[in-house]
Amino acid sequence: MTTKQKKMLFRVLAAFLLFAGLFFCEHTGRLEGIEESLLLPAIYLIPYLTIGYDIIYKAIRNIIHGQVFDENFLMMIATFGAFAVGEYSEGVAVMLFYQVGELFQSYAVGKSRQSIADMMDICPEYANIEQAGVLTRVDPDDVEVGSIIVIRPGERIPLDGVVTEGESLIDTAALTGESVPRRAAAGDTVISGCVNGSGTLKVRTTKEFDDSTVAKILELVENAGSKKAKMENFITRFAKYYTPVVTICAVVLAVLPPLILGGGWGSWIQRACIFLVISCPCALVISVPLGFFGGIGAASRIGVLVKGSNYLEAVAEMTTIVFDKTGTLTKGEFRVTELHPQGIRGEQLLELAALGEGYSSHPIAVSIREAYAGKSEGAEPDMNRISGARELAGYGVCVQVDGKETLLGNEKLMSDRGISCVPCQSAGTVVYVAQEGVFLGAVVISDVVREGAKEAISAMKQVGVKKCVMLTGDREEAAEAVAGELGIDEVHAQLLPADKVAQVERLLDGQPEKEKLAFAGDGINDAPVLTRADIGIAMGSMGSDAAIEAADVVLMDDDVRKIAAVVRISRRTLAIVKQNIVFALGVKALVLLLGAFGMANMWEAVFADVGVSVIAILNAMRALKAE
Repeated sequence: MTTKQKKMLFRVLAAFLLFAGLFFCEHTGRLEGIEESLLLPAIYLIPYLTIGYDIIYKAIRNIIHGQVFDENFLMMIATFGAFAVGEYSEGVAVMLFYQVGELFQSYAVGKSRQSIADMMDICPEYANIEQAGVLTRVDPDDVEVGSIIVIRPGERIPLDGVVTEGESLIDTAALTGESVPRRAAAGDTVISGCVNGSGTLKVRTTKEFDDSTVAKILELVENAGSKKAKMENFITRFAKYYTPVVTICAVVLAVLPPLILGGGWGSWIQRACIFLVISCPCALVISVPLGFFGGIGAASRIGVLVKGSNYLEAVAEMTTIVFDKTGTLTKGEFRVTELHPQGIRGEQLLELAALGEGYSSHPIAVSIREAYAGKSEGAEPDMNRISGARELAGYGVCVQVDGKETLLGNEKLMSDRGISCVPCQSAGTVVYVAQEGVFLGAVVISDVVREGAKEAISAMKQVGVKKCVMLTGDREEAAEAVAGELGIDEVHAQLLPADKVAQVERLLDGQPEKEKLAFAGDGINDAPVLTRADIGIAMGSMGSDAAIEAADVVLMDDDVRKIAAVVRISRRTLAIVKQNIVFALGVKALVLLLGAFGMANMWEAVFADVGVSVIAILNAMRALKAE
């Protein structure tokens, strides 16, 4: 409990004790003789001001600034009215129970924020740099890319990098929600925000702090509350018009009946005060955003960042999901599995492919170079033999090897250059190789299906996703093999980046109006599709910065099984929010009518306001529970 909440609790207890004492004395005759004097309201003003002075201050301040109609104004007018008609105990009770509701709300909001606020604890305070044999603590902002930092046991990793020395277990729970530590050794990538285990690590930094994983996560967390769901925006607009309308209705209720029917001003003013207390929109204004914030918090606890409640709402309406294959449904861990030389030896074909892919960082290129190094006892391709390397987007690469034009790419590239090739039917990614217009063979690279991908597709069908689609630039045979293994409904292969956008556009055109389409991907080429889809889902652990920036939902550990969990969380959150709206409006409408006809007293009005708010807040807090 915060200091502010403790102070409020003290005020509530003090006011309650004063009020209880006065209430007891008044109803046991101990205040007999002063009930008709000004002394009684003056005595009741003591607990009233103890608990309500800040509400009166806020109401007057908002009126001065032109913001008249809010819950503070309603409470002030209603309680002033109660005092005006001699209902002193009811006036104090309304303010007291209203503040009890506010205290409860403050605690609930604080608790719902905690799961997201915990993410702020991942921010590292320092980085260790070794200078002249001595470890020096510096600000992570001051560490340059390529620096060697030392991470001792129990310390938080301050910057993204690659381990150069040491071995340890890394606790990634703060980022991914996974309790099982991950092993890190020389050559492994580590990300900022995780906690080092028992071993000391030396890490070469690969990003500045502002571009690091932890900095991007903190930025996402800070901005998560700024993007409101349609339901939240509706409640905001509703409250904007609702409050002045009910205030005018209360004035009409207090003035018109006595003028038309004659006499009885006190009872009609009392009815108007009851009407105002009942009409306070706290239950809606608080519980709806609280429900959405709870849902975002529940997602963050399983290692999924949702960038706003509007995206959480959209996920609940998702019926179609489109996957990019490589890096999303497959690990992107390629290895050379087959060589099909034509007119040359297999070793020569592999060497030519390694030279052609020598400057590329694409996983396929890396796998070819690794296969060449394995065959050549660790030898690296002689890059002095290479010149004029250029990438042909969606086709492959064109390089000069020993002064000869060499092409490496897909079947489209061979066809485009008029080169006759022998189609390879193997399941996997095929790189065709040609030199000086002559086809020299094909290299087959196979990808590894991501662990849990099959379960992820099955889980999404169980939560009501109607169609799972896979898009890939890979060959038809490789795509069909992966789709068959995972249970994908629809496959589109051999696509350029622009073709992926076109396929998503086609699927969006066929979507029913109230159903949403999501796209899940990890690469820089996926950014346009992530932006175009109703919901973009990015792989946050190894995905590109561009993809994470463009996405609406980020999976911090790349576990696609968590998409179904987020769908369940979002749908439960929306159900809770709708329950609160129906419950709050239903109870208020009923008690408002009873109050207008004189059939509800101030205590029932307090229940319609504070009681409904507390029940709605308790219900909203159920959204905090992660699946």
